[in-house]
Amino acid sequence: MSRIEKEEVKHVAKLARLAVTEEEAEMFTKQLDDIIGYAEQLNELNTDDVEPTTHVLDLKNVLREDNVKDWFTRDEALKNAPDQQNGLIKVPAVLE
Repeated sequence: MSRIEKEEVKHVAKLARLAVTEEEAEMFTKQLDDIIGYAEQLNELNTDDVEPTTHVLDLKNVLREDNVKDWFTRDEALKNAPDQQNGLIKVPAVLE
């Protein structure tokens, strides 16, 4: 029994705007059916004592601490700007 039909493969290909030939549709139908069958094997596992996880490793916080630092003054930040106007960095227009 097939878990996915060729018409479903064609429908998904159309939604993705992919051109699929009849031969490709048949090949993808077989491949997707194999993938679904493999994934269904997971339903046979007993997971009653397994806690749900969001990550395979027990990571707490991988980010650095947020430390407040003194930053540049406006004049220091603008001294390397190639062009400035009214205390702001002037850049070329991107819209006409």
